[in-house]
Amino acid sequence: MSTPENSPQDDTTGRYLVLLADDSVAAGTRELHRVAGIRATSTAEAAGSAYPGAHGADGLVFDRLGVAVVDADADQAEALARAVDEPGPIAALEQERRVYAISATIEADDAAAPPADETTYTWGLQAVGAPLSKATGAGIRVAVLDTGFDAEHPDFAGRTVTTSSFVQGEDAADGHGHGTHCIGTATGPREPATRPGYGLAYQAEIFAGKVLSNEGSGNDGGILAGIAWAVSNNCHVVSMSLGATVRAGTPYSTVYESVAARALAQGTLIVAAAGNDSKRQNGVIAPVGHPANCPSILAVGAIDVATAVGWFSCGTVDKIGAVDVVAPGVDVYSSWPRPKLYNKISGTSMATPHVAGIAALISQATGARGWELWARLAQSARRLSLVSTDVGAGLVLAP
Repeated sequence: MSTPENSPQDDTTGRYLVLLADDSVAAGTRELHRVAGIRATSTAEAAGSAYPGAHGADGLVFDRLGVAVVDADADQAEALARAVDEPGPIAALEQERRVYAISATIEADDAAAPPADETTYTWGLQAVGAPLSKATGAGIRVAVLDTGFDAEHPDFAGRTVTTSSFVQGEDAADGHGHGTHCIGTATGPREPATRPGYGLAYQAEIFAGKVLSNEGSGNDGGILAGIAWAVSNNCHVVSMSLGATVRAGTPYSTVYESVAARALAQGTLIVAAAGNDSKRQNGVIAPVGHPANCPSILAVGAIDVATAVGWFSCGTVDKIGAVDVVAPGVDVYSSWPRPKLYNKISGTSMATPHVAGIAALISQATGARGWELWARLAQSARRLSLVSTDVGAGLVLAP
């Protein structure tokens, strides 16, 4: 996960995220109108609409998360900022960012890695010990928030798949490929008609939320809508191979941190890609990107078949964002929208669904949810002979 190289650092939409204090959704909604004249609709009232502006409102409040996405002019934004500094239900205000889905371009360093025997299973499944695990993911709900899903892919025939789009003007079909690839790794088949097997939690219930467009871009509001949808559907794991570049020393998002902590308290673990902005072959290690740099979001780095850190994989460079675990993320084979059906791509985006799939297996095997699931993932990871700032607790392993 990383922003495109030509994407600006301050890539905002003009809308705002408003964090409401704990258990203060109703009071916070009233306060939005009192201090800034903003009429916000709750997701319950909006009949499932994911967009600010539903029913003529100025914003949308995600009840389960305690956060609103609003349209506000300069005067309204100033009024909201003043309200943050005063006692009351409005806890934080942030500009809404644009976010992206990305995979890293294969470079010479990757091509030089020793070839893996993928006759039966992908090298990633082998690396995390999935073929030896008895866990299947049955009964666990995994949400992948990405570019959508090719629901007619033959490898997923007969699977329980729930789809929803949070991108205006686009349905949940995957016109990009990134989402179908991530869903394949996290929850795809172990024994497909065409080998190798590439899926981890191959009996999990799939929730495919389209939060990024067919061009691979989206915004915070769409991501938060997808998280709210996943939490409302009692998903145990949310996989997000998306984000935005940050400069070293940039504070993490208070809104996303609160949302992730509230999701964990409701039994939903959010896993996100650390980012692809490093140039390790040139000695450059970039910081973990947004929103993976939040303490309550599990940040995932990437390794290759030789158990080396992916040249692109972001690392822990300051006290703000940290890599928590790593997983296979170089030259990863998985599903792809028809007619191609399969593809190999690289990135922390590809490592993230490995972790989400392992989390689903652990959740099924142990009953762990939320913070306990996070702890079990980290405690069972294999320590690597690499610096912890690059790999965190190490390589995730199937139970």
